[in-house]
Amino acid sequence: LLFLWSITVSIFGIGGLLGSSGSRYLAVKYGKKKCLMCNNLLMIVAASIMGCSKTARSFEMILIGRFICGISTGVGVPLYQQYVGEISPKKLRGFANSTSSFFWSLGKSIGQISGQRELLGSRSLWPMLMASCGLPALVQLVTLPFFPESPPYLLMRQGDQEGCKKAIRQLWGEGHHQAEIDDIMKEKATMKNTKILSVLELMKEPAFRWQLYMIVILTATVQLCGINAV
Repeated sequence: LLFLWSITVSIFGIGGLLGSSGSRYLAVKYGKKKCLMCNNLLMIVAASIMGCSKTARSFEMILIGRFICGISTGVGVPLYQQYVGEISPKKLRGFANSTSSFFWSLGKSIGQISGQRELLGSRSLWPMLMASCGLPALVQLVTLPFFPESPPYLLMRQGDQEGCKKAIRQLWGEGHHQAEIDDIMKEKATMKNTKILSVLELMKEPAFRWQLYMIVILTATVQLCGINAV
């Protein structure tokens, strides 16, 4: 039982690793908006599987649901930051990017509170708690079709200048946005002369060695400092 419980908890992280590893490829190939919408469907599937596990008397469904949920989270977290940053006007871009940390912490807090035995952590209601991750995914799935694709993606990846201008007007209102379009074109020109490193190449690159050490140590310290136990 201890082994199964440990696997159930940790398999979320394994799914997250796989999802985050493939998020860049998916975003480049299909666009951030489409990827987010499909990712929400994946999260709803995971929530449905976990929510039905008690009725089906199957702990394997919890394992599968947690794994799929991890993949969806791994794909969604970096895509969310990229999409929100790219559709935000320049003066609000820093604030928009910082919301991911806020909502991440808020979600964990709501999950901890909802998981109390007096609320959804009881014997009868825990399947609802497991399935609750599908609710924000459903909200995003319903609202995302009203948003345009990311303007930088339309211009840099698809070469659709008119589509980019239309998306900018829809997001930021009517006005003269040529400066923003010029910035995107400069970024596109820069990217042509910049080699995109894979994870393995990044780890082998001496110039980034100390930055990687700092990130790994910082992340490991956060995980091992006891904050999860608190």
